[in-house]
Amino acid sequence: MATLSNSGNSFQAAAIFPGAIKMASGTYTGDATDNRAITVGFQPDFVIVKDAGNTEGAGRTSTMVGDEPDPATLVEFVGTFATSNRPEVLLLTGGEPLLRPDLVVELAGAARRAGTRVALLTGGYFAARPVPARILRALRAVDHFSLSIDAFHERQIPRCHLFRLLHLMLDMGTAVSVHAVGSGPADPYLAGLVSQTRQEFGDRVPMLVNSLRAMGRAAAWSLAGPPVPDHQRVLPCAMAAWPVVAADGTVLACCNQDGVDRRPVPDHLRLGHIGTDTWPQVRDRALTSPVLRLIRATGPLHLRGRYGTPAGRTEHGYCGTCLRLGDHPEILRAAREVAAGRLGELLDEHAARVQFEAGPVALVRRHGCSRYADLVTLPHREGSR
Repeated sequence: MATLSNSGNSFQAAAIFPGAIKMASGTYTGDATDNRAITVGFQPDFVIVKDAGNTEGAGRTSTMVGDEPDPATLVEFVGTFATSNRPEVLLLTGGEPLLRPDLVVELAGAARRAGTRVALLTGGYFAARPVPARILRALRAVDHFSLSIDAFHERQIPRCHLFRLLHLMLDMGTAVSVHAVGSGPADPYLAGLVSQTRQEFGDRVPMLVNSLRAMGRAAAWSLAGPPVPDHQRVLPCAMAAWPVVAADGTVLACCNQDGVDRRPVPDHLRLGHIGTDTWPQVRDRALTSPVLRLIRATGPLHLRGRYGTPAGRTEHGYCGTCLRLGDHPEILRAAREVAAGRLGELLDEHAARVQFEAGPVALVRRHGCSRYADLVTLPHREGSR
């Protein structure tokens, strides 16, 4: 489906189907009036639409849901934050949050009035030119600015422009950081980026460095299979403690992209919807859910190993196992019996305290690129932790 475009704009589009690779390409000219259906003879799994006069394109997969949450509903939901009941941090990410700079200003203002700090992660698509006034207002509205940098971004926006943007934010007195992604700890691109960033900024710019991983269907194509999970090991999940608003307004307990995109949402991960629920309701469900308590305290693999039936132990990995817990009523029943009361609350609090005391470096060593984990604490290092 081609959405409305400006009159006279010319676009190129391509649709790709995996497997016996089918591909269709063509062009159309927008007239600013119709939303036309463009048929290609098959159901595409991935679609790219690109303005013929621009290097930037828009992509969409068949697993994506919705376009974006309703702005007014988002603002109303953030308006339910209160000084006595609020998240400590609101992270604006995407997608690209600075495509809606006025909304960023509105959300940041509502959150900060309740005492919530606001962080923003952007790809800096605007960095090659002087920063537009609307975007500059949005940048001034946040407490922390984080820039996503990788080899693919740099094909569009050279590093010198991204560094200039970081300097601008530092000069404004805003805390900054870099989210970097490479192919792994031995990636020369990462080594070069880290070295140049340290030379340019010293200890003023912390870096969260991650590695590319096979996700979704790509995991099935990967030559390196996942490690065999240990169902007896207690391995708490730190991600089931960060409510995430998906594109359709659903609030999930986890930021895993497969979980955010999955429909229907697994019941144990669904915390509500911004159109019908308030932050206090979402927070209460996140904290009192017996299943989420045990996921945070022991991890989904331990849950399945301890309470699941042997016949149900098809290997799906750590996060895949969590997404499928709803397929095993015996596990959900056991979780309710064990963790619905004060015992579950104490287990949850203990696991949170242990992970908090371990610090951010330990978290990145587990979930990110361990070689560069220490960079996440710049300029306030934690020593050997």
